[in-house]
Amino acid sequence: MTEGPLNENELQWLEETLMSYAHDDESIMDVAELDGLLTAVLSGPVVVEPDRWLVAIWGGEKNIPRWKNDREMDRFINLCFKHMNDIAERLSHYPDQFEPVFGENEVDGRLFTIVEEWCFGYMRGVGLSDWSALPDALKADLNAIALHGTEENFARLDEMDEVQFNHSLDAIRPAALRLYDYWSANPQQPVMQQPIVNGVKVGRNDPCPCGSGRKFKSCCLH
Repeated sequence: MTEGPLNENELQWLEETLMSYAHDDESIMDVAELDGLLTAVLSGPVVVEPDRWLVAIWGGEKNIPRWKNDREMDRFINLCFKHMNDIAERLSHYPDQFEPVFGENEVDGRLFTIVEEWCFGYMRGVGLSDWSALPDALKADLNAIALHGTEENFARLDEMDEVQFNHSLDAIRPAALRLYDYWSANPQQPVMQQPIVNGVKVGRNDPCPCGSGRKFKSCCLH
């Protein structure tokens, strides 16, 4: 692998930064949810540009952090890209090593897997592009993730017994791999945006639209 996964210190810093700047349910709250979002962005029908998914992390432009300094902002963006590159490499070249970042909770000495954050993040990523062309044969895979990643399915989860619930957890990883494989083999043409009349063109030296605070030429231009 080229870079490898984030180490424990990097993951902890990323987690603390997400939590400190989060805006309730509008923002990505932790590394598990971020991992899900990035996995969906990498697995979708079209390329989602960084200026969109970086803003989506915070739930919109109005929630972009007021960073303490450029060093903090740069470290956050660099760690996001490093983690994304690691996910991409595993999905593409080492699928047997792809593991969603699920949480764990210990109750009465038993460890329980927590998948909701990852699945909610994945569904946020799905919402950044149009997945409507997904064939019916693969919609069950997306539904397997949406089962744990949308509030409307909470009632269904409550009705499951332990065997059914554990089976639903086991279905998430292979579903994510199949969805990635399908869109990788069948990419869609991005919808061309109509030109905006009297719109303002972003200059190379203007602030980047992604909200990073850096100049456009040093951020998302390339």
